[in-house]
Amino acid sequence: MPAAIGQELVALLPRLRRFALVLCRSQPLADDLVQGACERALANADSWSPGTKFDAWMFRILRNYWIDHLRRMRTEGMAEDLSQQTQLVGDPGEGPILSRLVLSEVQRAIDNLPQEQREVLLLVCAEDLSYRETAEVLGVPIGTVMSRLARARKRLMELTTAA
Repeated sequence: MPAAIGQELVALLPRLRRFALVLCRSQPLADDLVQGACERALANADSWSPGTKFDAWMFRILRNYWIDHLRRMRTEGMAEDLSQQTQLVGDPGEGPILSRLVLSEVQRAIDNLPQEQREVLLLVCAEDLSYRETAEVLGVPIGTVMSRLARARKRLMELTTAA
């Protein structure tokens, strides 16, 4: 079974990395989280039931790995200054610059959402998981997913139209 899981993992890596970036907001840490989650998945391959959603299973492993990381950081302290994480991209065209400004505004609005709302927003809107699958990944009732998503969408509208 690990060979089949390995192939599924490779195909899922970009989505896992995107979710990890939403969780931690640091590219190097996101890569570490994805690697750790993949290691856990491979080590516990027998706990995955064929016929169930592999991506939901992996998102749950990744989220649990993130929670474990936060617990470790709480006792050890942060080792990385997140304010020093900058990305320099150059493109002289006006269109891409305006697009980046809008995208930057939306990213700031998403970053200002509470963690619970960011997680639900990404899993439902970006990863295309159903409400039920998202509820399973997060370990919350489906009504909580719906409520968090509605609040996240409302807050995003407020933050992006107020500017």
